[in-house]
Amino acid sequence: MLSRVADSIYWMSRSLERAENVARFIDVNLNLMLDSEVLEGTQWRPLIITSGDQALFEARYGEATKESVIRFLTFDTANPNSILSCVSSARENARSVREIISSEMWEQANRFYHLIREAAEGEAILRNPHAFYTSVKMESHLFDGITGTTLTRSEPWHFLRLGKMLERADKTSRILDVKYFFLLPSPDWVGSAIDGVQWAALLRSASAFEMYRKRHRRITPEKVANFLILDRFFPRSISFCLFVAQESLRAITGTPENQYRNVAEQRLGQLVARLNYSDIEEIIKEGLHEFIDSLQLHLNRIDDAIHETFFAIPKVSGSAFPPQKNLGQ
Repeated sequence: MLSRVADSIYWMSRSLERAENVARFIDVNLNLMLDSEVLEGTQWRPLIITSGDQALFEARYGEATKESVIRFLTFDTANPNSILSCVSSARENARSVREIISSEMWEQANRFYHLIREAAEGEAILRNPHAFYTSVKMESHLFDGITGTTLTRSEPWHFLRLGKMLERADKTSRILDVKYFFLLPSPDWVGSAIDGVQWAALLRSASAFEMYRKRHRRITPEKVANFLILDRFFPRSISFCLFVAQESLRAITGTPENQYRNVAEQRLGQLVARLNYSDIEEIIKEGLHEFIDSLQLHLNRIDDAIHETFFAIPKVSGSAFPPQKNLGQ
């Protein structure tokens, strides 16, 4: 398998997952505004901070209002992490590997792109933003379902799953970080009715509310954080995502369990082991925000190692045209 093909599949998957999660961020914030007038006008800037694009946003828009944040995160093509930019990138990557993926996958990626493009040119999102962001999530789920039923469980499928799981782990951590910023305006909100509404909204943003209630019933900060970080059975928890990502990485390289052959496997294995031997009391004592910052740094280092191991073209001295790396050899 050529490294450029693996690269396209990996980033196609990450981009679609990122688009879905941006939709989740915005939708939960809109719902929070409906639940509490106290938050109105104060809680759009945290979405920009947790997206990691604060400098770009301030250069383009300045003040973080509902309209400017929604425009920046949804349709702004100058923002590489907007929904439109992510879906456009995913469609282009899908187009470049049409001979590898199924025709149904390509058709869904293309359909997803045109849905977002038409929304960007119209006013439908202003009339019913919840319906629009729900459709973004559903289109992403449809792509996942089509992939699961039409793509052979070979290297392309594992690169796709690897990208999706790493992106999902990162975005689940950012959803938790949004909650940290929600608490900044007033520490008095901790334990209040507003606090409970926010934790419930956070669970809904990760499609975790119902599964959490079946497991724990009563909503408490410690149990919510434990569920989204350490639960090994919920498919959007960080531990679950990294465990599945590790499975796919081993399937790609053929490395036996409890061993590693490259830096990517080493770094991912270290992070999985750290989570396996963590408990929520230690994490909260360390500081949830600090833990998430450290986690995101490790995820970035894992992504860098994957790029260097599988996608980067090796430098060959004395040759102006280095050979394409073949993952199957």
